[in-house]
Amino acid sequence: MSPSAPWIVQKYGGTSVGKFLSTIIDTISPSYQETNRIVIVCSARSGKTKALGTTNLLLKASSEAMSTAASNQGSQSPMSSGVMTPVSSSAASLSQQLSRLDVAPSQPFDPTVQQILDDHLEAARTSVTNDVLRADLERDITEECERLRSILQAARVLHEVSPRSRDIIMGIGERLSCRIVTAALKDKGQAAELVTLDTIVDELDPDSYRAQSCVEDAGYLDQSFYDRLSVALATRIKQCSGIPVVTGYFGYVPGSLLSQVGRGYTDLCAALCAVGLQADELQIWKEVDGVFTADPRKVPTARLVPAITPEEAAELTYYGSEVIHPFTMEQAIKKSVPIRIKNVENPTGCGTVIFPDHADAHNTTDVRRDPFVDGHVEQPPSPGVPTSTGAPSPALPSGATQPILPLANKKRRLPTAVTIKDNIIVLNVHSNRKTISHGFFARIFGTLDRYGVVVDLISTSEVHVSMAMTAEIKPRTLERLSAELEHVGTVSILRSMVILSLVGKEMRHMVGVAGRMFSTLAEGNINIEMISQGANEINISCVIHEGAALKALNLIHYSILELSPKPCNMEGGTFGRSFF
Repeated sequence: MSPSAPWIVQKYGGTSVGKFLSTIIDTISPSYQETNRIVIVCSARSGKTKALGTTNLLLKASSEAMSTAASNQGSQSPMSSGVMTPVSSSAASLSQQLSRLDVAPSQPFDPTVQQILDDHLEAARTSVTNDVLRADLERDITEECERLRSILQAARVLHEVSPRSRDIIMGIGERLSCRIVTAALKDKGQAAELVTLDTIVDELDPDSYRAQSCVEDAGYLDQSFYDRLSVALATRIKQCSGIPVVTGYFGYVPGSLLSQVGRGYTDLCAALCAVGLQADELQIWKEVDGVFTADPRKVPTARLVPAITPEEAAELTYYGSEVIHPFTMEQAIKKSVPIRIKNVENPTGCGTVIFPDHADAHNTTDVRRDPFVDGHVEQPPSPGVPTSTGAPSPALPSGATQPILPLANKKRRLPTAVTIKDNIIVLNVHSNRKTISHGFFARIFGTLDRYGVVVDLISTSEVHVSMAMTAEIKPRTLERLSAELEHVGTVSILRSMVILSLVGKEMRHMVGVAGRMFSTLAEGNINIEMISQGANEINISCVIHEGAALKALNLIHYSILELSPKPCNMEGGTFGRSFF
């Protein structure tokens, strides 16, 4: 491949690597290699289900090591009890003493580690046919799992799993996954090289980035850290002689990778690689075709959205649709790297492109890449995108675009999507009028901050506050929170709620869309508990009971998001009351 060929960074999730590795190796990777230099970033494998994926098993093993340590702290060996036991000179007595010291016990985390080992050895035997490559891969997998056992055993001895240790434990999942992908590529005759990033952060001059990038009081890393990290990642990748297969885990960062970024750090790693390489595209491969106007499992008429703005993607992600983490998206978009979400089960599909509209693309001079033109959507083509035959599509002439699903009426603007966020409670606080309004709000938000409670939606008046938040709050925490807020006013809690959100950047130019949304819900006899609209004017949300969620989702999609205008009459067509 020519050194001047464009880069494409492909990130594969754990389920994609676990279930569709042959598709990645046989179809997707070869089709893009003909005209591009590709980088593959992998998450830890997920086999049958995400719940039984490697990452969850690693966290389980970590918890088992901690529980073992805690239980052992309460027990004392004969030598630590403070009472000296006479030691017999006989060999039998010495053997008894050693056995009582529990020198090499079987650990509770051993079955979990063995499950991880067996799963990856089975994947290695299935994916690699060359005997030499398979033997080397099996040895590497076994060594990684033995390393995991050593870390967990050390945590048991120290009675602690530090943030750095937990990050290292999590990173083993990506190392195992990438070893299998690298060997599978080599097995098919493709040059590939494993790129582990365990020490990449340590090479960034730790004293410098801790002093300049890490704001200790606020507990976050500023942008300069990620800028330098992207350069370091690109430098490491460019040194590879074959396809770089990069671990999503990129080493320890101040404050812990899990705390700073969360479990979406693999997406962030892919975005930073794309930024550092100035890639033509960052591809996120999932098991869905892209972003839909609604959940297609719940709304039969939902359609694929060809292109959305970062603001819309962020709103959809926050309110229930798994698109891509907003911070990850920000890293790529601000450097004008388009993000394309594609389906590993349907490589020939166009997917959904996340790209800023022309007004927001401050760093973009290539106007032809702007997918939002004249009120309709045109999707920029993917470089080397495979066609239905599996071969890459021919390059389009300069300035050409690939139109996808243009609206039937370009003058009619539509919201982008409607989504549901489940498992919500609403906390209402009504002032006892003993405090002035600013004190009322200050007490409420101060209390929320102390308990670390995140509010999804809020609606206020001078003496009343309604807050929608996840119901995953621990019952004891919610009980204490409510008790403390009782000093401010009367507290009530509504349970079994959901947040219904209508998202679309064009909505700020649409007169009456909010009225139509609420009229549609009213005609469907759906009660609204709470209403909120963001200052950015691209999201209108309301809280309804979970029992009406499916009905509301279909009604809003039918009445507002369909390409052809629909009557509001609930009795009209087969989508009337008889539908429900």
